[in-house]
Amino acid sequence: MEFRIDNGILERCIPEEGETAAVIPAGVTAIGAWAFSDCGALTSVTIPEGVTSIGESAFCGCSALTSVTISGSVTRIGKAAFFCCDALTSVTIPAGVTSIGEHAFFGCIALTSVTISEGVTDIGENAFYGCGSLTSVTIPGAVTRIGKSAFSCCGGLEEITVLPDNPVYRSAGNCLIESSARKLIAGCKNSVIPSDGSVTSIGKSAFFGCIALTSITIPDSVTSIGEDAFFHCRGLTSVTIHAGVTRIGTGAFSRCDGLEEITVLPDNPVYRSAENCLIESSAKKLIAGCKNSVIPSDGSVTSIGESAFSGCSALTSVTIPDSVTNIGECAFSGCSALTSITIPGSVMKIGREAFFGCRGLKSITIPDSVVSIGKNAFSGCGSLPPDRIPKKEKRPGGASSD
Repeated sequence: MEFRIDNGILERCIPEEGETAAVIPAGVTAIGAWAFSDCGALTSVTIPEGVTSIGESAFCGCSALTSVTISGSVTRIGKAAFFCCDALTSVTIPAGVTSIGEHAFFGCIALTSVTISEGVTDIGENAFYGCGSLTSVTIPGAVTRIGKSAFSCCGGLEEITVLPDNPVYRSAGNCLIESSARKLIAGCKNSVIPSDGSVTSIGKSAFFGCIALTSITIPDSVTSIGEDAFFHCRGLTSVTIHAGVTRIGTGAFSRCDGLEEITVLPDNPVYRSAENCLIESSAKKLIAGCKNSVIPSDGSVTSIGESAFSGCSALTSVTIPDSVTNIGECAFSGCSALTSITIPGSVMKIGREAFFGCRGLKSITIPDSVVSIGKNAFSGCGSLPPDRIPKKEKRPGGASSD
């Protein structure tokens, strides 16, 4: 195995045919960026004493890597260091490491076990994103920063524990909570949101990709649900919004394929539910729907919001009432089972990617009232006859442009 080393930095490893293990030579103090990237045959690596840092994307794309031993001298694991190491099953992060870079273990789909040492203070954004086999995670007391989506799309995650001496974060009911902000920043399939007032908001992407989550109760203390909070929780069948919730971010329930029932308690001052639709009352905007939604035809809905039905792959039909004037961006994107739709003469605007990826759509009627069609509004609608797909973006005033 050939190594290119400059000033103690291992810049590139060039394995010979048939070589599967890498033993890094003495004298190396750092593994440089992309040093082992795409070494497809590499199955194991030992990082010896003396090495202090693992550089950006150092082992990115080492798809056969199953075993990595990191010595106690390492203090930093860089951005995307083990990005998409599909075969990696376990990793122990030694006591010397203080930071785990963003995307460090992104897409390590076979990773079932990770031990985070007491020395770690910083876990970067998307650090363990997509580690679908990971079943438990323990956050040590020294960690004072966890980046957004650090544990998103970890569908197999069952247990989240924060050690009691942590000054910034806590765990309760298998939820990861930012203590002072009372914000739930990560959940898992076994999460039970505390109802003692210690959680007032559900953060952006908190349950993102939690595909095994089947039910969740949002307690009265919660006032805010962030963007994409329950995105792609395809096992979730029902959701109940309590009276205290006054803010729901865009895409909070997008791509929840199995969602059948949406209920808002009647004393909520901002939102209401009708026919399994989640509606922002004063704006008359439908902000989330599901496969059993029927859009009210009593005039209480005048717009279909951004990503309202996005990824609702079980939606087979929908009637848009003549009170609706605007269909928002990505409103029905990814509704692959939708076969036909009639847009009423009240609609003036169809947003960008509104029906993107509706591959089962075979017919659509667009009235003359529509003066604006956003970019890629009907892209990916492969079942639509070519002469039925709008070729140009229409703009206000009836003008159109390529």
